[in-house]
Order: sequence, then C-alpha cells, then structure tokens
Amino acid sequence: MSLNLHGVKAIYRFEMNRALRTWAQSMLAPVITTSLYFIVFGSAIGSRMGDIGGVSYGAYIIPGLLMLSLLSESISNAAFGIYMPKWSGTIYELLSAPVNWVEVLMGYVGAAATKSLVLCVLILLTARIFVPYEVAHPFWLVGLLVLTAVTFCLFGFIIGLWADNFQKLQVVPLLVITPLTFLGGAFYSIGMLPEVWQTVSLFNPVVYLISGLRWAFYGAGDVPIAVSTGMTLAFMLACLVAVWWVFKTGWRIRR
Repeated sequence: MSLNLHGVKAIYRFEMNRALRTWAQSMLAPVITTSLYFIVFGSAIGSRMGDIGGVSYGAYIIPGLLMLSLLSESISNAAFGIYMPKWSGTIYELLSAPVNWVEVLMGYVGAAATKSLVLCVLILLTARIFVPYEVAHPFWLVGLLVLTAVTFCLFGFIIGLWADNFQKLQVVPLLVITPLTFLGGAFYSIGMLPEVWQTVSLFNPVVYLISGLRWAFYGAGDVPIAVSTGMTLAFMLACLVAVWWVFKTGWRIRR
C-alpha cells in the first residue's frame, strides 16, 4: 500500500507553521532555561568541582541538560499536536480524510521530532558559549538524538490521545520525566552513588538515555551503549504498538 505523501506533508507543514507562530514558547524559552542551568551548575558550581572522568563538570552536564530538554519538548510537542484537533473537534475531519494511521503518525511525530531536534542544535550552540566541549562520536550523537526524539514524540502522541484536558498534558512531563531525568545522572555519574543506589538507579529508564548520549560525547557512560540503544528501541516499538492499537480500537478518539 503506497503512502499518501501529500497528506503527510499537509499535516507536517501545518504543525511546523504552528510552531513558528509560537516560536518564543517553543524555542526561546527552553534555550533560556538551559542557559540558566549552565550559569548556575556549569559556571558557579562547576568552577568549584573537579573533573569527572577527565571531563570538566560544565561539559559533563551537557548530555544531561540536552536530554532534559529533548524529552520534555518531544513529549509536549507531540502531545499538544494531536490534542488540539481533539479539543477543537477537527479530529473527525482528520479521521475522515484519505490518510491512514501511519501517515497521521508520520506527519505529527515527524513535525514534533523536527522541532525537538532544532532545539537540540540551539542548545548545543548555546552550550559552546559557556563551556568548551568535543564530541567523540558525532554520528552516534546524531543517531541517538533522532532515535530519542522520535521515540518520545511517539510517547507524547499517546499522551495527547489519552489526555482529556490541558492539565493532563503536563502531568507526565512535569511529574514523571523531569524528576526521572534529575535522578538519572543528568548532573552526576551514577558511579558516584553508594552501591545500593547504583542498583536502584538502573531501574530508571532515563539513566540509559543519558548514559548513551554521554558516551557519544565523551566515549564513556554508566551503562554499555548497546544496552542504552536497545532499551530505547524497545520503548519505541512498544509505543508504535500502542498507537496502532489506539487507531484500531478508536480509544480516546471516537468519544
């Protein structure tokens, strides 16, 4: 079955145009927030701390801050993207259009992932202002960023389908993802923790994301890169199955 690329393009362009209309909220605000983290943790606190694994503290926290913004924005972008048609009632026009669930997913998730990846580029450029850093595995870095953005945009898409009010859209990013990121080694290595807490940390899925990104930057992470990549791929597959089930059954769409 051939893809309706015109339908995918229409959804993608609509979502990207919406982002351009709210660029201050979509792009500027996360960059400013990340800059404040660099000022407080990278400059003020980092100047009083030693290197971690041969990497200055200011540079060491770049993967964690990048992942914090990437996860939050990927989920929010995709969740708001599909929730707005539900809220306005135009979801029924989408369902009656000659596009299947794969094409709808490609349009919304593709646009959300694009916005998240543009934000990542801006954050990396901003980080260069505050601390010097090198990327040991640039191709792996790009691949991990794309994989993570797509995976959590899929997760955000599910949240947007599940939510029945604006408050629920913020529950997972604020009350789940942000705490897990802070406890997932964004500002430290889990190897610095007591042994029992190192074991507990391995149950935090964000640990594997940050560790993989840190390996791409500096060639060393808290867990093997194969494990980090495998965990992310498994979660992406689970999200794809969940989206397929939602469109097959009409859960939270046709009511």
